[in-house]
Formats: sequence, C-alpha cells, structure tokens
Amino acid sequence: MGSNRRPAYRVVVADSRSPRDGRFIEIIGHYNPLTEPPTVKIDKTKAEEWIRKGAQPSNTVKRLLKVSSTSTKE
Repeated sequence: MGSNRRPAYRVVVADSRSPRDGRFIEIIGHYNPLTEPPTVKIDKTKAEEWIRKGAQPSNTVKRLLKVSSTSTKE
C-alpha cells in the first residue's frame, strides 16, 4: 500500500502458498511508519485467533505485535 516514498502497510493473514503480494485471507491491521511515533493498529483478538489456528507470524509481524501491545498499555 501507499505511494511513492510514502509507505503504508497492511498486516494480513495469507496462505503460505500464495504470492507475497497476492491473495490474502483477512486484513488484521495496519502499520504507518511515517507518523511520529509510528502508528501500529492490529486487532489482537483476530491475531491471537489465527495464531491458535496455526498461523505463523513473520518476524516483522511478531515485532509489530509486541510494539502494539506495549503502546496500548500506556
């Protein structure tokens, strides 16, 4: 997502057999690195539900989940 020099990202659930930018199952959040501080909005209940079903979060998504959990506690 985004445009030239203005990145914005979706956090999605996708089948590992799908192309990286191809089909996805569900959007569970958004990440905007340009705001100060960076905006991370992830639906924790949906993320936890998919992880219980066997979804494997990428390293980046693991980091974003930690960041979103610490920012909501403040």
